[in-house]
Amino acid sequence: MKLSALAFTVAVAGLAGACSSAPPAAAPAAPQIDATVAHATMADFPSRFEAGGVVRAKLTASVSSRVLAPIAEVRVRAGDRVRRGQPLVVLDGRDLQASAAQAGEQAAAAGLTLARATHDRIAALVARRSATAQELDEAVAGLSGAEARVAGTKAQAAEAAAGLDAARAGSEGATITASYAVLTAPFDGIVAERSVDPGSVAAPGVPLLTVEDTSAYHLEVRLDEARAAGLAVGQPADIRLESTGGGEGTWIPGRVIEVARVDAAAHSFTAKIECPPGHDYRSGLFGRARFTTGTRQALVAPAGALVRRGQLTFVYAVTGEGLARLRAVSIGQTAGDLAEIIAGVSPGDAIVVNPPAAMTDGVRVRNAPQARAGAEGDRR
Repeated sequence: MKLSALAFTVAVAGLAGACSSAPPAAAPAAPQIDATVAHATMADFPSRFEAGGVVRAKLTASVSSRVLAPIAEVRVRAGDRVRRGQPLVVLDGRDLQASAAQAGEQAAAAGLTLARATHDRIAALVARRSATAQELDEAVAGLSGAEARVAGTKAQAAEAAAGLDAARAGSEGATITASYAVLTAPFDGIVAERSVDPGSVAAPGVPLLTVEDTSAYHLEVRLDEARAAGLAVGQPADIRLESTGGGEGTWIPGRVIEVARVDAAAHSFTAKIECPPGHDYRSGLFGRARFTTGTRQALVAPAGALVRRGQLTFVYAVTGEGLARLRAVSIGQTAGDLAEIIAGVSPGDAIVVNPPAAMTDGVRVRNAPQARAGAEGDRR
């Protein structure tokens, strides 16, 4: 028994010695990758604000009738392109033409009455002349009376002429009124809206069609008093349309062409931004306008350092040991190739720019610069 216990003790001691002499297993080294590294810094950054609005045609006309009449034809539909002077709506003009003919007859009757009255009065004056002295005296007296009558006749003729002119004016007015039966396009453009069909009754001032000039558009946005106060006509402004997808890089340069007050009680204003040519605009499209009002100090980093995954944005921050750590950040506006960092990164932090596809959390960045002292903290 003593021999067996001794053998067991020796075996345990040998096993313990073997274990204590074995070298510890080395931790696997982090993979390395080449990457470009930059630092987040404080810099002057444009002070901007955005506002939403709607695209409108610069020139819009509502086509309406000047008279009350039934609608016989509507020759266009919404979306049709039209040329200036092209007939759009035809009214039932029979009543208008009858009024024009009646006015013409009245004008001719007035002219005939004036001619007969003038002939009768002049013939009476010629018949009263005499060759004897007594007749001469009577003729002189008659001449005086005739002159008075002629003067009266001239006055009556002038009055009749005025009546004739009035009748002619009425005839011309009736003719013009008859021409109102055909409504034409006021300019080249597109029919944006059609509100009536044949058989309806056109009333004066009630819009039948809306025609828009497609050569120029602007974006209308509503602003409060504080923001509108910093705008001026001619100031640059960028626009972005919903139809372009609304992604980065789709801002189109424009300029402010009008700042008008809309509601004095609410202190609201409408700013109009000219849409530059060369793009597909249509009235009613939603868009956004971006205004620059100065500069401010902000923490910025290269926009190429941003890594977007779904609705979240990250950067690869490089620690003091040269390890890349994926860090969530909150970003503000972008200007050129710089992005404003609101949270997640401190001034002086080293971050990877344009991270390679093989970049993952925890890899070692080869030849990475040391992060700012006190700011490298691995924010895991």
